[in-house]
Amino acid sequence: MIARAKQGDHAAWHVLYTAHAGRLLVWLRSLPIGDAGVAAEDLAAETWLTAATRIADFRGTSAEFAGWLFGIARLRRRNAIRRSARRKTSPATAATLDLTSHEYEPDAGARTESDGWVTWVLSHLSERERQVVACMEVVGLDSAATATALGMTSSAVRVAHHRALKRLRTIGVVVS
Repeated sequence: MIARAKQGDHAAWHVLYTAHAGRLLVWLRSLPIGDAGVAAEDLAAETWLTAATRIADFRGTSAEFAGWLFGIARLRRRNAIRRSARRKTSPATAATLDLTSHEYEPDAGARTESDGWVTWVLSHLSERERQVVACMEVVGLDSAATATALGMTSSAVRVAHHRALKRLRTIGVVVS
């Protein structure tokens, strides 16, 4: 089954998924993640994506596949916990945010001032960091989409993003 999955056989992936997906999800649901914005289903999907991209590196039998898969999930969960601790986010409801009681209509002056601030902040970064921060923080792309958009690896995007945010903190810009 593993050899067939390595060759991209969809039927083999279906068999592996059927054998492990349910218990992987149950396991992830039983563990605290620490971030209300990250669901066990999201971590499971990331785990399967990582497994699919790294299956060529797997050396083992079908019986050993579960341990490898759950190891990937453990690392994904750990990363989610770290991100949550860095961001220090807490869940908010529509009632907390009171989204229905106010209409927001930005005026032209506020927009120009805001755009100027963003430009000023980005001017403190190298070109590469500026592009990454603009994609991720200004436009709202994730690291994978940013990597595709900029022709970089996801790892390079994450490193550039981390360095940019660190640099912005040194000049007094509050970033999460």
